[in-house]
Amino acid sequence: MTPINNSLAFAQQMDANDPLKDFRNHFHFPTFHEKPIRYFTGNSLGLQPKKASQYIHEELESWAMYGVEGHFLGKRPWFSYHENLTEFAAEIVGAKPIEVVVTHSLTTNLHLLMVSFFRPSGKRTKILCEAKAFPSDQYALESQIKFHGLSMDNLVEVAPREGEHLIREEDILSKIDELGDELALVMIGGVNYYTGQLFDMEKITKAGHAVGAIVGFDLAHAAGNINLQLHDWGVDFAAWCGYKYLNSSPGGVSGMFVHERHANKPELPRFAGWWGHNKESRFKMEPGFSPMEGAEGWQLSNAPVLGMAAHLASLELFYEAGMDRIGQKRNLLTGFLEFVINDVSERNKERCTFEIITPKDISQRGAQLSILVHGQGKALFDKLSEEGVVADWREPNVIRIAPAPLYNSFEDCFWFGQLLEKSIG
Repeated sequence: MTPINNSLAFAQQMDANDPLKDFRNHFHFPTFHEKPIRYFTGNSLGLQPKKASQYIHEELESWAMYGVEGHFLGKRPWFSYHENLTEFAAEIVGAKPIEVVVTHSLTTNLHLLMVSFFRPSGKRTKILCEAKAFPSDQYALESQIKFHGLSMDNLVEVAPREGEHLIREEDILSKIDELGDELALVMIGGVNYYTGQLFDMEKITKAGHAVGAIVGFDLAHAAGNINLQLHDWGVDFAAWCGYKYLNSSPGGVSGMFVHERHANKPELPRFAGWWGHNKESRFKMEPGFSPMEGAEGWQLSNAPVLGMAAHLASLELFYEAGMDRIGQKRNLLTGFLEFVINDVSERNKERCTFEIITPKDISQRGAQLSILVHGQGKALFDKLSEEGVVADWREPNVIRIAPAPLYNSFEDCFWFGQLLEKSIG
């Protein structure tokens, strides 16, 4: 194998040896630009699987042909449509099928889960989260605290130390231990959206449980990106969106995980809806909510079938590729991209520096690299965009890029480096 180097020949050799290279052909690449698109925003919105339109059209045809009877007739009856997704989703997050359901949207699911699992009582009233969590998480946590009539002092954040970009694992664990029997809930983003830092969810879960707290995660930037083992790690609950790494349409459906130890607890408080009611008696329309076993019991309304159809098209690709192979390519792809960025930075250090603030340790990151741009501003990002690079700018001066293993190539990463250097002002 040729030693790693920033060359087109090396990138093409890596692509030729890539066992997942053909999956790229299963996606639509944007065509809006006059130049070839280099797409690196799978951490915001994944590309469209080519089968998505087919699967959505099939449901439109069922609607046209059967009307309401499409709930029970057709290729994939709507009554049980979500069940087509369960095993695929469970494999992606390392769960048992009973622990997973796909429905609603991400923040809706987080609220539904926190209604059940954030139960402040006595002195145990605090929620622990990471500082600079995604704003929707912040708003959800704040509103949950206010819903229970508590002050915002009960939201405790763990932040990076002065002068650092990343949160130290020992600071999270020590804060959990410090809060002790005052801690009701740990609710952290498994991968931080800004830095791309992956938190050790297994250690955090064990630490939270050791002091008697419930532990949940927002996996918006982890599902389809990180090799997860939610069941084995003992996580109480989690939720994730389908539209980032899971490529399942803008605002697409969300997944929920509830550990099987909570599967048969009808006494858990919840905001109930009829699709979470025992399906054997759902249509009897009787009073008294009887939740389905497992995560399905947190469903509210009829399945959003068109969104689920798009999701199914992507989940089938994940199943075929397998998260082990996806993870292996993710590490190689991101490692090469890191090398390319550092090479460009070193050769242009008189004009600027590109500091990757995402952890260098591959066990502490996924596909995302966050680049802190020193000596350049938004004009650099705008120039990149003019060159056909689709990336993401975060104030004050961070460019987020995420090579998605199912459709990004090593050659994409090489050309990103070329265009990055060309865009330096």
